[in-house]
Amino acid sequence: MDQEPPITDDTTPSELDLAERLSAARPLPSAGFRGTLWQHLALLDPGYGPRPPRLRLIVAGYLALGLLLIALGAVVAL
Repeated sequence: MDQEPPITDDTTPSELDLAERLSAARPLPSAGFRGTLWQHLALLDPGYGPRPPRLRLIVAGYLALGLLLIALGAVVAL
């Protein structure tokens, strides 16, 4: 969001003035609000927690099952 589009030659002075005023008047939430919001979202989203204890085993199981299904589909297609 920090990147601004390039200013081209067809930009009028009134548009540049408007862009400057909008940038200066942009509301920024306070640090306290951002901290409270982060804590609230962290409690709602289980993705911020630790990984499952057997993540590698679970992924390996899904991978093996997927390969088995692909092989089964190849055998059936013959």
